[in-house]
Amino acid sequence: MQQPDIQQLLDKSFTDFSEFIGGLSDHRFIVSPEGKWSAGQQLDHLIRSAKPVNKAMSMPRFFLRWFGKPAKPSRSFEEIRDAYRQLLKHGATSTRPYVPPVTEADQRHTLLKQFEAQKAKMISLTGQWTEEELDRYQLPHPLLGKLTTREVLYFTIYHNYHHLHTLQLREKPEQPWPSQLERVLF
Repeated sequence: MQQPDIQQLLDKSFTDFSEFIGGLSDHRFIVSPEGKWSAGQQLDHLIRSAKPVNKAMSMPRFFLRWFGKPAKPSRSFEEIRDAYRQLLKHGATSTRPYVPPVTEADQRHTLLKQFEAQKAKMISLTGQWTEEELDRYQLPHPLLGKLTTREVLYFTIYHNYHHLHTLQLREKPEQPWPSQLERVLF
């Protein structure tokens, strides 16, 4: 996947998530069914996940040498997605810095603005990297280990969609009775 394709998919993944969140009622934004993160918490988590990527991509490339050189070529989007799915399947969970606090309905607008700012920054920064640089530098990921910058961007795209899909499944009316009851009560 080339840089313009990555930028386009980043834009779409952030936008699709924002639009879904924007369409939820205040209650659906803050409710935490069965101890899971609320939609607001998932939004906060995605902001927390995007910030270090943007920070690293903003740094002079010289500083990124500290993370070493990639030992192999960048993996494909599908390979990154599958590696992440495998980790989740085996019980991996978010590490402490990325765990969001409880969110309130009045935070939605502010969080969506922060999410949009992270999106704009990431797309802009991606445009400042050459194809070669996306594969030359690597960054640490708390679960997947060191990833090339290209792989980190692939992960970000998938990660946004992973959380969107999780929320969409909660909103489906054909869900089992406990899920439907939770929707009616709240």
